Amino acid sequence: MSIALQTQGLGATLAGRRVLHQIDLCIAAKRWTCVLGPNGAGKTSLLKALAGLLPHTGQVLWQGQALSTLTRQQRALQLSWLGQGEASTPDLRVWDVAMLGRLPHQTWLDGPSAQDQAMVEAALKATHAWDWRERPLGELSGGERQRVLLARALAGNAPLMLMDEPLTNLDPPHQVDWLEQVHCLLAQGTTVVSVLHEIGMALHADDIVVMHEGQVVHHGAAGDAATHAAIESVFAHRIRIHALKGQWVVLPRV
Repeated sequence: MSIALQTQGLGATLAGRRVLHQIDLCIAAKRWTCVLGPNGAGKTSLLKALAGLLPHTGQVLWQGQALSTLTRQQRALQLSWLGQGEASTPDLRVWDVAMLGRLPHQTWLDGPSAQDQAMVEAALKATHAWDWRERPLGELSGGERQRVLLARALAGNAPLMLMDEPLTNLDPPHQVDWLEQVHCLLAQGTTVVSVLHEIGMALHADDIVVMHEGQVVHHGAAGDAATHAAIESVFAHRIRIHALKGQWVVLPRV
């Protein structure tokens, strides 16, 4: 199994509070890994550390190379990032926001190439945002903006995509669209790591990392009974995971 991301003794502190505790983790390449856990478990902190956006102790390795040795340009070509509640200039056109995802592929002197334009068009159409391409971002609803920001991430066409709460503000049909886009990325050989609150959606992933109080308490296949038990445990056994017509569903514990 090829490893896309690896951490060794990863730790991090925010506002004087330890949020990650000596995490050793290997994330498989060309698979979808979802990070689950209750609020405050350290999920977003882990994702930001993997992206190099959060100061940390220990090491993060991308395909065996220390993150600290990569230039900003190299990171941008390797990684597409979709953060939680990202701000963006409301006056920017939707097209220009999505084109930001292509900046790592451009030089200072050259404008967008034909390939850049084709990638942005494909990303906007994949997220059903093409019809808004001339509208300012500030005119869009929260869910519509989220789809544009997803298009920006897709346009980057990086081999690694990290997404923190990508389903925020998306209605159920567009959540299903997102799931289809993830499967398309996997078919292209992209490694996807996401943080989700929607446990039922997360169970469609290949692998699940379960976190609690800044630690990884379990890492395994999404369909394994041990993974389900770990998820139920960190949510204080208030839920149960049940098979229904070939799908895993999340039900309240009664």
